Amino acid sequence: MSPMNPPRTEADDAWSLVVPLKPLALAKSRLAAAAGARLRPWLALAFAEDTVEAVLNCPRVRDVAVVTDDPAASAALAALGARIVPDTPAAGLNAALAHGVRAVRSRRPHARVAALNADLPALRPEELTRVLDVARKFPRAFLADAAEIGTTFLSAGPGVELKPAFGGPSRLRHLSSGAVEITLAGVDSVRRDVDTGEDLAAAGTLGLGPRTAARWLSAAG
Repeated sequence: MSPMNPPRTEADDAWSLVVPLKPLALAKSRLAAAAGARLRPWLALAFAEDTVEAVLNCPRVRDVAVVTDDPAASAALAALGARIVPDTPAAGLNAALAHGVRAVRSRRPHARVAALNADLPALRPEELTRVLDVARKFPRAFLADAAEIGTTFLSAGPGVELKPAFGGPSRLRHLSSGAVEITLAGVDSVRRDVDTGEDLAAAGTLGLGPRTAARWLSAAG
C-alpha cells in the first residue's frame, strides 16, 4: 500500500458496519405481490449488494460485516469486499446483529460499530457519511425509517453495547433504550428501506443502485 494510502487503524476512528441478511428464500416476502415469487429473492440480493457497495464507498467506513447463512448472498457480498459472518445464533434479526458486533469486536475490541438495514437500494455514501458524523457524537444513536416507525441505522461508540431492538415499531424502542434519535434533513437514502412495491417506487425516485435498477427495470419490461 502506498504512503498516500496508509492502512486504517483503530486510532483513525473509522466505523465497522454490521448488515444482517435473511436467507434469500425468506427475504422480502411482502415484495412478492409487486415483484413475483421468482424475482423477489434476487431483488433482495440486489438491495443488499447496492447497500453494501454504497457503504464500502463511504469514507468513514473501515469495513462491513454481513451476517448471513445464504450461500449465494455470501459469495456475492464477499466479492464486493464484505466480511461474511455466519448467523450461528439463528435466533432472529437482533441476535444476528449482536453476533455481528461480537465478531467485529473480537478483532477490534474498541471498534465504533453501527447496524444498517440490508434493504437500502438507493443508499448514497455521502448521506451515510453525514449520519455517521452525527452518530459519533453520542454513545448510541439511531435513524428512523422513512415512515418514522422503524429503524434503519443504530450505532454504538467504542466500549458501548449496541442493544439492537429492530423489527416493527423499533423507533420507540430505541428511544426508550436511551439511544439518541438523529434528525438530519437530506439523508432520505439512508431512511428509505424497501419492503413493498410502494417502497421500491419511492426508492426509485431517489435513484436506485445499479444492481437493483438492472433487475427491477428488466422485469418491468
